[in-house]
Amino acid sequence: MFDFAVFGSLFLTLFVIMDPPGITPIFLALTSGRPVKVQRRMAFQAVCVAFGVIAVFGICGQQILDYLHVSVPALMIAGGLLLLLIALDLLTGKTDEPKQTKDVNVALVPLGMPLLAGPGAIVSVILAVQKADGVGGQVSVWSAIIAMHVVLWLVMRYSLVIIRVIRDGGVVLVTRLAGMMLSAIAVQQIINGVLQVVQAA
Repeated sequence: MFDFAVFGSLFLTLFVIMDPPGITPIFLALTSGRPVKVQRRMAFQAVCVAFGVIAVFGICGQQILDYLHVSVPALMIAGGLLLLLIALDLLTGKTDEPKQTKDVNVALVPLGMPLLAGPGAIVSVILAVQKADGVGGQVSVWSAIIAMHVVLWLVMRYSLVIIRVIRDGGVVLVTRLAGMMLSAIAVQQIINGVLQVVQAA
């Protein structure tokens, strides 16, 4: 039987962690200057990548981490460092890459992972799948995961309207703001990982 409590709990947890409203300025900054069709495709690609990563870790995440001897804090610190590199590029304006690789890279890294499918979301899904009882519990968990990714896609797809309103000057401002927000997220993620290492020692 479908468990609305499990669905609601995981959906709200993922909403807070993946933060659709907060991802909007970062998405706009990373995709600015591209045709609308390309931006929409990148939004879809990013969500697909995020869902793929979340699904893999939901099915066999604990086994993957155990096999690679990777701890959750190590995953958090690595993701934080990766986000920090992207944030510094946004802050300094060094986002000019060859267009062929830029389209792919932004959808995969950092949008798909680790921004959307970051350590927090991965760990939450692993725990939710492990705790879910029976078929009903599993259906509730995976329904919440799918619903969250639909929300993310809708938010990023329709955030493109903002670009048409704010124009080039606004895009530069959004890019710098996104860089500042992203750097703060990255540093906090690194701090959380380090604190978990210290507490476990």
